[in-house]
Amino acid sequence: MRSIQACRFSTVVEATNKTLGRPPIPIPHRTIPEAQGQDLDFITVALRHVINSHWDKLHPLSPFLTPFRLKHLLLTLQNDHVSSLKLSNWVLKHNSSSHTLDSFSILLHTLAKHCQFKSTQSILTQILSSHPPHTLFQALVFSYSLCNSSPLIFDALFKTLAHTSKLRSATHIYTLMKDHAFSPTIESCNAFFSSLLRLHRPDIALLFYRELRRGSCVSPNVYTINMVIRAHCMLGEVQKGFQMFEKMRDMGVSPNVVTFNTLISGYCKKGLFGLALKIKSLMGDIGVQPNVVTFNTLIDRFCKERKLHEANKVFSEMKAANVVPNVVTYNTLLNGYGQVGDSEMGGRVYEEMMRNGVKADILTYNALILGLCKDGKTKKAAGLVRELDKENLVPNASTFSALITGQCVRNNSERAFLIYKSMVRSGCSPNEHTFHMLISAFCKNEDFDGAVQVLRDMLNRLMSPDSSILSELCGGLCRFGRNKLALELYSEMDVRRLLPEGFDKEKVLIIHPENETIN
Repeated sequence: MRSIQACRFSTVVEATNKTLGRPPIPIPHRTIPEAQGQDLDFITVALRHVINSHWDKLHPLSPFLTPFRLKHLLLTLQNDHVSSLKLSNWVLKHNSSSHTLDSFSILLHTLAKHCQFKSTQSILTQILSSHPPHTLFQALVFSYSLCNSSPLIFDALFKTLAHTSKLRSATHIYTLMKDHAFSPTIESCNAFFSSLLRLHRPDIALLFYRELRRGSCVSPNVYTINMVIRAHCMLGEVQKGFQMFEKMRDMGVSPNVVTFNTLISGYCKKGLFGLALKIKSLMGDIGVQPNVVTFNTLIDRFCKERKLHEANKVFSEMKAANVVPNVVTYNTLLNGYGQVGDSEMGGRVYEEMMRNGVKADILTYNALILGLCKDGKTKKAAGLVRELDKENLVPNASTFSALITGQCVRNNSERAFLIYKSMVRSGCSPNEHTFHMLISAFCKNEDFDGAVQVLRDMLNRLMSPDSSILSELCGGLCRFGRNKLALELYSEMDVRRLLPEGFDKEKVLIIHPENETIN
């Protein structure tokens, strides 16, 4: 089912398509009355001071500056964008009430005509903080002919809204632009695409792309196609992303390294490693060299699947291709070996990292500590923790979680609980995995009071245990005749709506009244 926001965008697209067959809305030609008498005298004197940058002489005139006079000054200065911007800044400082939406519009037209887009976007952002986008658009339309302006001003408005992630407003301005026969540039469309993907709305991004192609007034470039491929991959439609890749040459667009990296990442996330490697092999055929991101993506996914042999093979290929591994490469491998408790291989990777002059960060140490802890080498792990201070690194939640893992591996639940308490005192937040480890460790040692205490801490953080951990705890309580406590925990979680999905009360909470003890 499409989201409400996607449906709204679709509605806008349909409305826009209906307008394609109609003539565009004409641009109104508005003028302002000529300056006469005292207004003309003021403008003549003020203009001379502005051109000559005599701002001190302009100060006595500031109380007499009206919106009408300012508009005439800015219209006269249209060919001098530097003086126009300086005058605007001076007015905002000394008589801001004379600066209206109409005078800002004249300034924006001047800046756009001179391609001063950085200043244009800054002023647009400022205006949009207090005026609705469609009101600003209308003001720009009314002053468009008066200023003999460029359509790029409307494109700048659309791009500014896209950059600031005001997507609904950007969509509305895009529609208004098409109504008036103003076409956006591909750069502003790409900014809109980028914001949609950043906000995890690939569905809307693809709707916008289809609408863009129907209008056929804007030609996509490689950045556009890369984002379309990424949108498909985000939706799990990697094959559709590949089909878009195959169409690129017919569209006159050549794929680049980002194109291939996006597809490789998409196939890896689907677990289709063979296809990911085929895409990598295609790069050489087209003359695109894989970069550090290409290799890091493959290594990362192989490590996450615990395919360390394949990850190491890609690592070797990376070095053979003269692509220099970075800290992300090494940390990914270290974490992979850490997850399987292979501290020996982790140590070798770390030594190579040091030989190559790659500086270790907290992620490096966390991966090494985890590997040692999973290998039961808690003393060596503690030694690495002491090194953190020398390296000006601060332990984080993952550091503590690794240390807790080490104690749980050694069935030392009390020591694990002390580390957990230190973790909380340090301001680090335990995640669900940490809580699960602690509860399970206490249950294995038949210390159910400790397990219940950890569970209550977990519930106080509004986290729900998974079904297997809760079954382990409640089942243990019932086996030791503490049915009442097990039922209390169940009721408490039920009331707070924190019961895990799949927990079978009837199967786990087997009541044996004759075995119940006083809690």
